[in-house]
Amino acid sequence: MVNARTYPLWRELAMSEDLPKEALKTVIEALCTPATTPDGFDARADRWREEALKEALPALLARTSAKRLRSRLLVHADEKTLAALAADGTVTAADVPAILRHRRAWAGLISALARHPGQVEAAIALLPRLPQHEVEQVVRDWDPDRYTRTKGAVPAPPVPPELFDAVLEACLTPLAAYLLHPEPKEGWEEVSAFSKDWSLELGDLAGWAMLARCPERWAQLTAHPVFGAAVQHLLLDQAETQALEDARLRAADPDGEELPADPALALSEELLLACLPALCLPELADLPNPQVTARRTLHHIANRVRNNPRLAELAADQLHAAADALVTRGQLLTWSDKQESDHEFDGRVRRLAEDLALLSANPDHLAGACAQLARLDPPAVVSPTPSRTLIRVLDNVDPDRDRPARLLERHYEHRRVQALTAVVANSHTPRTAVADVLNGLHPAELAWIAEKAAAPTGSWPRRPPSRCPKTRTTVWCGWWTTRNSASTPTRRPFCSPGSTPPPPVRSSPAPRSTVPS
Repeated sequence: MVNARTYPLWRELAMSEDLPKEALKTVIEALCTPATTPDGFDARADRWREEALKEALPALLARTSAKRLRSRLLVHADEKTLAALAADGTVTAADVPAILRHRRAWAGLISALARHPGQVEAAIALLPRLPQHEVEQVVRDWDPDRYTRTKGAVPAPPVPPELFDAVLEACLTPLAAYLLHPEPKEGWEEVSAFSKDWSLELGDLAGWAMLARCPERWAQLTAHPVFGAAVQHLLLDQAETQALEDARLRAADPDGEELPADPALALSEELLLACLPALCLPELADLPNPQVTARRTLHHIANRVRNNPRLAELAADQLHAAADALVTRGQLLTWSDKQESDHEFDGRVRRLAEDLALLSANPDHLAGACAQLARLDPPAVVSPTPSRTLIRVLDNVDPDRDRPARLLERHYEHRRVQALTAVVANSHTPRTAVADVLNGLHPAELAWIAEKAAAPTGSWPRRPPSRCPKTRTTVWCGWWTTRNSASTPTRRPFCSPGSTPPPPVRSSPAPRSTVPS
């Protein structure tokens, strides 16, 4: 039993260069034995012992070569201390078995071991011991002092190419394996709704984080015999989105450059062509529950085209064929009545219409999307009763607050007509199908169309219909012919269908104050 007051002396003795080699065992035993008293364990004294051992540990490990004594010391070191000692070379690959007897492998230890050229292979051999979500941290945390390093300190060495390649392959392997066997595991129906969505499997953030560090190798990796498909999927899903996000972050920096009007593209045309085999997700064509998986696949492809607009021209025929196949296989245009507990029904119909507007060239499918939009519930907004007080307060702030189009957007009731405009922008959409939908639109939706037609927009159709029935479809002609007009429609009070429009309200001056000055 060691006197607790003597722990500082044991620490000084352990750190002394004059300590005989024969006394190492005694010093290690004194500093590694828990502090006790005749009454039992002494927590306060043991804290003093731990502090003394932590300060003396580097010196003791540097002078101790016996495996048993080193193991005794390594048990008492925490992960941060072990990683720092491994980076200094005090802890080596020979100590890894002793460390793993009491701890699991962690990314910091692998990074620290790989700093020394002779231990890179040993560090790579530890990668399979890491949980999948920690593998990328080996490269991410390669330089733990990058934010605290002083100006004159020596920078960290570069990541060894062998370690980088091993981490890259380890991060791409789960997605590559999933693409080979995408069928869900047994009992997947009992898991939560988020786990049922296979598209989450394609959002491999670790794989993309590694790819983003080596853009000069993308062309080579897209042709890799094992990981090529996984790389193509990640580039289509993440590259342009990440490039735009990086540009916005640089623009948000007070000392950074302004966001350019036309940011640089992350993928060249050659890279896009190399990624075309993965564009339409052929690996997921035979998944069970086709009505759900076909809808999600179509939406996933549409998002890729939105992120990479050049694909609409480079792969037009491929996209049209994929859209037709998915609509047919999943019977996506077969109408099913809305269930009371299905709160996502309207969103699914709107997304399907927008995706078909972007990908399809089939007039029947586009007409079916228009018909589904027409069967959705109309907006339920009602214009508020004119208020003299509210007019005085808001007239100078937002005079258009109660216009029908603004009222519709404020209540998020414009999404149906917004999806319709996307379908109309497709030149293959039958005009008769659009006219049928317009005849059943809410007056506020027609006002929304008229207001959007007055603003210059690059996506409106270029030709009006040849015939305009004398119904609400007349708005359709005005929509097409006035889309580039600089004039705006006259503001009129909006009321719900069937009600009498309120009389015009003139704002009166505020009452004079009667409070004495």
